[in-house]
Amino acid sequence: MKEKRIIGNIHSYESFGTVDGPGIRFVIFLQGCPLRCKYCHNPDTWNITGAKIKASPEEVFKKIKRYKRYFGKKGGVTVTGGEPLLQKDFIMELFKLCKEENIHTALDTSGYIFDTEVKNILEYTDLVLLDIKSIDEKIYKNLTGVELRPTLEFAQYLNKINKKTWIRHVVVPGITDNDELLKNLSVYISKLNNIENIEVLPYHNLGKFKYKELGLEYALGDTEELSEERLKNAVNILNR
Repeated sequence: MKEKRIIGNIHSYESFGTVDGPGIRFVIFLQGCPLRCKYCHNPDTWNITGAKIKASPEEVFKKIKRYKRYFGKKGGVTVTGGEPLLQKDFIMELFKLCKEENIHTALDTSGYIFDTEVKNILEYTDLVLLDIKSIDEKIYKNLTGVELRPTLEFAQYLNKINKKTWIRHVVVPGITDNDELLKNLSVYISKLNNIENIEVLPYHNLGKFKYKELGLEYALGDTEELSEERLKNAVNILNR
C-alpha cells in the first residue's frame, strides 16, 4: 500500500525571525487553532482549511536549508501557529529532518494538545515556548474558550523530562494585569526546574483590523494597550 504523503497547512513563513526563540530563526506559522483567545492577533489562522500554503515537510525543509548558514550557534527553526500541534505528523517529520542536519528546533504552543504523539515530537524538540495565558482556571476558560488543565499537564511533563522551556505570558489590562494572578503564576513557575526564560508580552490591538476583515467581533475592542509601567511591574513579579 502506498504511504500517505504528509502535507502541512501553512499560513506563512518568516525567514529571519528574532522573537520566536534564540538567535535568528526560520519561523513556520501553521494553520489551525482550537483556542479562541480574545486578544489573538492572528484570527486568520484559526481555520485549518484556510491555509495559504500547502507543502510537505521535505519541501519546507528545502526552504529552511537555504538559511542554515544564518542560524549560527543559537538560531534554528521555530514552528508556531495557530496551534501547531494540530498538525503533529507534519511537525514530527520536519523536526526529524532538522535533527539530521543538526538544526535547533523550537515548538511554540499553548500546550492544549498533549498526548503520546506529542511526547514523541518532544524527543526531536530542543526548546518549547509554552504560552500560559492565565493560571486561574475560570479566567483561562473565559479568555481562551478551553480548559487550563491540559496546559498544566503539559508543563509538568516538560519539567519531568527536563525539556528546556521558555514561558510566555500576555499581560492584558483588566484581565491578566493583576498582581495576585501574576504572583500565583510566578509561584507555579518557580516549582518548575526546566524554565530558562520568562517572556512577558504586553497586550496590543494591532490585529484588530483582521477581525473586521473576517466579519468577526473583536471582544477587547475597548481595552487599552498595556502601559510601560504595568509591563515593568509584571516583569518584576514574574522574574522574582
